[in-house]
Amino acid sequence: MKGKFILKGMCFGILFIAAIFGFGYIVMRLWNWLMPEIFGLHVISYCQAFGLLILSKILFGGFHGRGRRHCGCGSGGWGRKRAWKARWEEKWMKMTPEEREKFKRSWGGRCGYGEEMSEPQAKQD
Repeated sequence: MKGKFILKGMCFGILFIAAIFGFGYIVMRLWNWLMPEIFGLHVISYCQAFGLLILSKILFGGFHGRGRRHCGCGSGGWGRKRAWKARWEEKWMKMTPEEREKFKRSWGGRCGYGEEMSEPQAKQD
């Protein structure tokens, strides 16, 4: 049983490393296919593409781990969006009708809704 677990772990590790190098190759091919022709940029090598992939991960993805919880609502983006929506729905339900109207007027012009903005509808199954 333990040997099977180690073998699966090694296979997963090899596939993970192959996927990383594969993404570097894909980035290189896409860059060299699109960027020189569209923007007049130089062709890049595989090492430069791999560095670009790492740089984009640092700039846009960060280094937080999968197990880390954000605001107690899950580790992914969908959990955060659901928690944000739930907080706003709770806040909306606690507002008085006058506060809701004031909120609609203040945000309606910014969002392009104007007077057409309505209250959230109850879900119908």
